Amino acid sequence: MKIVVTGGAGFIGSHIADAYIESGHEVHVLDDFSTGRKANVNPKATLHSADIAEPQARALIESIKPDVLSHHAAQMDVRHSVTDPTFDARVNIIGFINLLEGCKSAGVKKVIFASSGGAVYGEQEVFPAPETHRTEPASPYGVSKRTGELYLSYYRQAYGLTYIALRYANVYGPRQSAHGEAGVVAIFASMLCAGKTPVINGDGRQTRDYVYVSDVVSANVAALTSDFSGSINIGTGVETDVVAIFEQLCGALGCTVAPRHGPAKPGEQRRSSLDNRHAGAVLGWQPKVRLTEGLRRTAEYFRGTVNR
Repeated sequence: MKIVVTGGAGFIGSHIADAYIESGHEVHVLDDFSTGRKANVNPKATLHSADIAEPQARALIESIKPDVLSHHAAQMDVRHSVTDPTFDARVNIIGFINLLEGCKSAGVKKVIFASSGGAVYGEQEVFPAPETHRTEPASPYGVSKRTGELYLSYYRQAYGLTYIALRYANVYGPRQSAHGEAGVVAIFASMLCAGKTPVINGDGRQTRDYVYVSDVVSANVAALTSDFSGSINIGTGVETDVVAIFEQLCGALGCTVAPRHGPAKPGEQRRSSLDNRHAGAVLGWQPKVRLTEGLRRTAEYFRGTVNR
């Protein structure tokens, strides 16, 4: 297959591009390098530099004529979406519509969309949350991701464009940036490797569902050949609090640092976890990397980046 991976120089997208190339597919990476790194791009991929909200990006889709669009380019910083919702909407909504228009013109068969389980559901009422959980996003980022899903549903009905929206839990692993929209695992690992003590917001008992990047990649590989069209949770179904992440990273790195607590972040979601049974049924997918092992691998990656 011919596949365009937007955000293919970023954390998740670059791993997905690697897997598609390894499977023998022709991969084109589209990235504006606002957060992605050229060092992440597989040398066997064809690289295109473009802003997804600009006409050039649509023109690239129309000229490449891929079979599949794997859309992982995004404004991913929840807090930035609150302070600048217009920018969030420009990237995550207008940019995505621009690409979908290109897909319509180019005859693209399928879109695989990186959505967010934690963000689209908002404060959960059920743990872990199934795909049928009500969607009441608590941030502009969550609104933009849910809007992307709704546009996909429209394009399927209007133009026959099939899609799979993968509602990711908190993805972590090698290549994740410790800056910008970084997750707590990357921030903690980077700081601990540099001999610094990270700050835990509030009591640190807020929970998230942490899924290792290789498991997310395997879900994307399965999505290529699945006949399913709709939204699917990609998570472990297990809640882990921030203090536990800190302690396990300290253990993996051999640190003896005492946790340092700061004020709680206003409006921060308290708990989150995703029911993954639907992914098992329609994709044959299950997470394979346990948190302890994933944190060990991530710690080793950050130890290597500090030593380089």
